[in-house]
Amino acid sequence: MNVVSEPIIRKKLSDEVFARLKAMIETGELQAGDDMPSERELMERYGVGRPAIREAMQALAGKGLVEISQGERAKVLRITAESIIRQVDLPAKLMLSGSSDSLEHLKNARIFFERGMIREAAVKATPEHIAELRTLLDRQKANFGDADAFIEADMDFHQCIARISGNPIFAAVSGAMLGWLKSYHTEMLIWTGRENVTLAEHEEIIRAIEKGNADQAEKVMIKHLERSRALYTLKGHKLPQSTASTQP
Repeated sequence: MNVVSEPIIRKKLSDEVFARLKAMIETGELQAGDDMPSERELMERYGVGRPAIREAMQALAGKGLVEISQGERAKVLRITAESIIRQVDLPAKLMLSGSSDSLEHLKNARIFFERGMIREAAVKATPEHIAELRTLLDRQKANFGDADAFIEADMDFHQCIARISGNPIFAAVSGAMLGWLKSYHTEMLIWTGRENVTLAEHEEIIRAIEKGNADQAEKVMIKHLERSRALYTLKGHKLPQSTASTQP
């Protein structure tokens, strides 16, 4: 169809309001931490009703640009790598829940990602970072037998390794992948004796980072993740008998 003869699509009022408010944020007229104009002010400024303003605000919130609190003005959010990635959290979980292939791809991506992160950590880790990793390992040991707390400490351990890079995008991606995988972790209660293996491997990882040996650190991380990858399955799926009855 010739562009000149294409029909003109009439936009919803809320779309127009959304576009103008988004432009105010993008140009810096409204900055992180600023209160958005009140509903009444926006209604008068744009000559539209309250429903159009509220729909536009909800759209901004859905994009991670503003935060809406009951009884308070919406506030412009500071855009971070974490807040951007958080926008795809629900779609990612829905994608994973519907496909075993997607879950396998995520597990592969995590291994690919973490082998790079561990090399960064081995080069950049300070004594303070090593101390933090040991504190997290001690927390895991203290939560031995408490499945939820043990998993939480495990995630924090890997997230700490990502933060050592000093790159907030790496840390955000790591946190997202760990969160998505957590939804598909099999019951920790079947881990008779396996927690000890995880703790021993985490100790091995810390020692490699402390020595600054990137090759060794990568090697032990790959071994650790390949061992545990079978523990992540889609809901309703059971571990293979050979996996469920042996140390992972």
